[in-house]
Amino acid sequence: MAEKTFAFASGAGSQLSGHLERPEGTPRGWAIFAHCFTCGKDSRAAVYISRALSRAGIGVLRFDFAGTGIGGGMGEAVSFASDVEDLRAAAKAMAAAGMSPSLVVGHSLGGTAAIVAAADLPDVAAVVTIGAPADLQHILRLFGPNDLDTIASAGEASVEIAGRPFLIRRSFLEAVEGIDVEKSIASMRRPVLVMHSPLDQVVGIDHASRIFVASRHPKSFISLDTADHLLTDVADANYASAMVAAWASRFLPPLTTDLPQVEVAKGVVATETLAGKFQLKVRSGEHALFADEPASVGGLGTGLSPYELVSAGLAACTVMTMRLYANRKGFPLERASTTVQHEKVPDMTPPDRFTRTIVLDGPLSDEQHARILEIADRCPVDLTLVRGSDVQTELSCTSQATNPTRLA
Repeated sequence: MAEKTFAFASGAGSQLSGHLERPEGTPRGWAIFAHCFTCGKDSRAAVYISRALSRAGIGVLRFDFAGTGIGGGMGEAVSFASDVEDLRAAAKAMAAAGMSPSLVVGHSLGGTAAIVAAADLPDVAAVVTIGAPADLQHILRLFGPNDLDTIASAGEASVEIAGRPFLIRRSFLEAVEGIDVEKSIASMRRPVLVMHSPLDQVVGIDHASRIFVASRHPKSFISLDTADHLLTDVADANYASAMVAAWASRFLPPLTTDLPQVEVAKGVVATETLAGKFQLKVRSGEHALFADEPASVGGLGTGLSPYELVSAGLAACTVMTMRLYANRKGFPLERASTTVQHEKVPDMTPPDRFTRTIVLDGPLSDEQHARILEIADRCPVDLTLVRGSDVQTELSCTSQATNPTRLA
């Protein structure tokens, strides 16, 4: 996935900078991720969920709130109100850049901020909360026994939470008393996904119940089973990421392309040659080739491996789509080529990554280069890989005169 820095003015006017993760294919929508109280934009939950959404075709902005002591917020006071304003400012900046967010995902206190902010973001179609508190008073449990007295008398105090100091001012306590989160949820009137672990030791499961009850339909709840509050286990982070991506897809437009498939695919038959352990003869109509595995894994090395065949399909479709588009637009594209490499990425769900490198020859302008690369992300095979496919299996009993039997 493509990732770049995205800078914007915070609600207070200072500069914030975040990571904008663009999907490889044509974006079907945009989202903002709001991190937890003691986290930042690079927490495991923020990174895994943002990248899962990106793989599903949804671009994501994740940034550090002011007051976290991360990025540009060093030395600033923590303020829930400013977190809400920063989310609104981020949405405004993304909309101005042609990427108006349709989804807001918030982790822990970021989930609460997402709820409050979404009420004033009419373009946001859905909200996801992960381990979010249903009231701000819950945050006060993280303070030391004398912190509240110091803040009340001195106006501010440095409070150590999760091993890091945070500057807390009296205005933060006033926000805790003045904001009714459940009322904000009820007035939001957007689809809500509530995700929470019943074993969460930081924010109890009762908070999830309150958020769910206060939400209007359509609303959904997914239990994160044995996950901890920060989703520190890779399996838990992957599971949460997959669930968010699947749920959000219902409320965003489908991935489409206005380019026709260059050729209607014919049936492909792969048959063992019985020469070597893996060698196959692959036929489609009048065309034939060998598929095999390398000698290093017991094959004969006489043909492309299965994943090389998939990569070849993506590469061929990319070049054909670019050629079709360039000819239609009259661009001076002399020759195009694409290299595709496949790898399995540990701790990523799904684990398959196809990296595509494109070479365009000809006197093309910068704008023409950009347009051709954009259309490459919309080739039919690309969209098939991004969306996933329905694969059905039938058994043809050729040795007996019976009808094909569908396998369970």
